[in-house]
Amino acid sequence: MRLLLNIIWLVLCGFWMAIGYLLAGVICCILIITIPFGLASFRIANYALWPFGRTVIDRRDAGAPSLLGNIIWVIFAGIWLAIGHVITGIALCVTIIGIPLGIANFKMIPVSLLPLGREIVPTP
Repeated sequence: MRLLLNIIWLVLCGFWMAIGYLLAGVICCILIITIPFGLASFRIANYALWPFGRTVIDRRDAGAPSLLGNIIWVIFAGIWLAIGHVITGIALCVTIIGIPLGIANFKMIPVSLLPLGREIVPTP
């Protein structure tokens, strides 16, 4: 079931959302000081391509630098990526077959807003 959902996800929205994250990551890596944001964006782009069977957990060792980084991320890139997830999620929820995909899009909003201090792991 995960494979089928991932394939449908990839075709309907995963590819486009991953491009958004890749674009944000490239921009962040061009500006030298924001390379950690770019790396986080690349990790989320991989997650946006194939989300079913993986989950996001909080890292225990993340501290104040992650909080400060997340504040900067929200202002410059996170809000736009979250808006993309909201719009895509609403569009997918219009059809019955797209409802699980829309819900998955809504579940990706927190990691798109606050990516630092989080880790993407396989679902047990």
